Amino acid sequence: MEALAERRLDVACVQETRWRGSGCRLFGAIGKRYKLFWMGSKAKTDGVGIFIAEKWVDSVVSVERHNEKVSVLKTDLGDCVLNVFMVYAPDSGKPVEEKERFWNEVFHLVSCIPRMKWLRLLAT
Repeated sequence: MEALAERRLDVACVQETRWRGSGCRLFGAIGKRYKLFWMGSKAKTDGVGIFIAEKWVDSVVSVERHNEKVSVLKTDLGDCVLNVFMVYAPDSGKPVEEKERFWNEVFHLVSCIPRMKWLRLLAT
């Protein structure tokens, strides 16, 4: 947590959390705390998580934990919603079919995100 606070990061994604199940928890000292939203597997392998600075925790709209390799955190920033994707792609030793399923899921999730207002403004 100290490294996140020293670098003044508001969001950080981590992989290989190796925790079972899913959940959320606060970490760090008061004034430098982060909330971790994680998704792991039964076998305590893989796992992904998203840290968000405490000042943004109340702005979190939803956390979609799809599996131990894909999570999406949505945060309301007032005039737009920030979608943070944490994806942990299968490594090179995995079967091609597994990789294709993974990337198809990621592409589907990204395609479901509505275009933001500022993109429309830039087009006019």
